Amino acid sequence: MKRISVLIGLILAIQFSFAGNVDSLDREKYNLTFTVEDVTFSMVKVEGGTFTMGATQEQASSCDYDEKPAHSVTLSDYYIGRYEVTQELWQAVMGNNPSNWKGNNLPVESVSWNDCQEFINKLNQMLEGELEGRHFALPTEAQWEYAARGGKNSRHYKYSGSNDIRSVAWYSGNSDRTTHRVGTMLPNELGLFNMTGNVSEWCSDWYNQYYYKNSPSSDPQGPAEGSRRVARGGCWDNTTMVTRNSSRRGIAPDTVGTGTGLRLVLL
Repeated sequence: MKRISVLIGLILAIQFSFAGNVDSLDREKYNLTFTVEDVTFSMVKVEGGTFTMGATQEQASSCDYDEKPAHSVTLSDYYIGRYEVTQELWQAVMGNNPSNWKGNNLPVESVSWNDCQEFINKLNQMLEGELEGRHFALPTEAQWEYAARGGKNSRHYKYSGSNDIRSVAWYSGNSDRTTHRVGTMLPNELGLFNMTGNVSEWCSDWYNQYYYKNSPSSDPQGPAEGSRRVARGGCWDNTTMVTRNSSRRGIAPDTVGTGTGLRLVLL
């Protein structure tokens, strides 16, 4: 009986492992990889859909006034970086590394929104022959939040990938006041890492605390003008309030800080 039980256990374990691998392989079919100066990075396909953006129920009493009202948004398909842009990728494109904490696989930080535009323009030029009419950009605020929530696979977590921030994020409670290698902690439902914590991520939108009240429902691009740009996700120095999926910040586009980096989208 003991040998039969062991055999059944092994069969079940193999079946579970195989099912997990098939799921992973199925997701991988939708990913794209690019290489710049021997540095490879991965973009994950996000299937478009409709979601509720802003102060949803799981964000609870933590929500601020600029996250209200919750509203329906419909997005087209796009690709988003599996990881935050690393220092080695930034170095390969820009020829410099402005980060405070150095390490190839650490997220680049101490980059302004304006710096990110220069980086993206150069990246698009370097990979022009492979993009087939597409281009890299910063995500819109809506694209960022939809991906952070898990897209069509969303389980409606408070943070990106879990209700337990300690399992998915480097934040003020566990970071030791520094950034950490990308890809650590658990991914979210789309296989994206560190959308909560590590570094805040610049978005393309101008920040406007009242924009939600009149936001377009289809592929919103943000306000037409402003003085600050949106940053999302919170960083190594932020509390659980700031690292929630719907939390918003506005930062002047020429600001450089050790808590702010970027993640790419491909459109």
